[in-house]
Amino acid sequence: MQALRFTNGKLGVERVPEPFDDREALVRVLKSGICNTDLEIARGYAGFHGTLGHEFVGVVERAADAPHLVGKRVVGEINAGCGNCADCRIGDSRHCPQRTVLGIVGRDGAHAEYLQLPARNLIEVPENVSDEEAVFVEPLAAACRIAEQVPIGPSTKVAIIGDGKLGLLCAMTTTLSSENVLLVGKHSEKLAIAGEVGVESILLDRLSESRHRTFDVVIEASGSESGFATALDLVEPSGKIVLKSTFHGTPTWAAAKVVVAEITIIGSRCGRFAPALELLAGAKVNVERLISDDLPLSRGVEAMERAGKGGILKVVLTP
Repeated sequence: MQALRFTNGKLGVERVPEPFDDREALVRVLKSGICNTDLEIARGYAGFHGTLGHEFVGVVERAADAPHLVGKRVVGEINAGCGNCADCRIGDSRHCPQRTVLGIVGRDGAHAEYLQLPARNLIEVPENVSDEEAVFVEPLAAACRIAEQVPIGPSTKVAIIGDGKLGLLCAMTTTLSSENVLLVGKHSEKLAIAGEVGVESILLDRLSESRHRTFDVVIEASGSESGFATALDLVEPSGKIVLKSTFHGTPTWAAAKVVVAEITIIGSRCGRFAPALELLAGAKVNVERLISDDLPLSRGVEAMERAGKGGILKVVLTP
């Protein structure tokens, strides 16, 4: 089969054997989405080598321990746990110390014709959710995760740093709970997408000119060290900063400011897929608006280059 792989420091579409482990389900990939994490892996983040990709929708071809899923359209939780630790026993493998992570840690990913995951990781996609929508379930779930970690109500003042895919998804989900959301970004055309769902926005270079405001919660979704500095400028004393992005490198930050202002910093990673699917099935968010390109898997290297360019949102691959 074809797969987009990062090996020996190089990115390429290669021919590799189809996966065959009868202990796991085999999924034929319909579409996969390029994430900023994929781009960071290609720069050295996480030290991963193999098939990239963790956002996908596909059809189950084989599932020995879940035959009812065969032929079903599914998405998949990306963390595959050991099944035995305390976290796994309560059905949450996100922090299993022995987990593999699809296309990120110890497991080949979704930018391929086929992938494998434990059947317990797979969730059937409702019929009224398109493939183009379903490929967003993983990042949308990551955006929904914030509300599980930080209480957000109608009067909660929320700022989001970054107008990329994740920042826009955070804006779409947060505005469902709060009436006071501001998105800060660098691209007018991206900020306009947030405006379509009633989210106020501002260009980063005009932030200093605006009336001074501070926020109860600041979500850093820019994937840059400077984004964290902006978050520190915007958060209220005793407020919360939620870090959503991963990037290759070692950041520096103003620890004294965090201590003096008693700011709480929260790392936020993977979310549960069920709430994201409910939002899509209920047409609560319009994610297809975020697709910039849909390219064949055979053009995977070009797609990665495209995804890394300024102004581009989601690039989707179709095997």
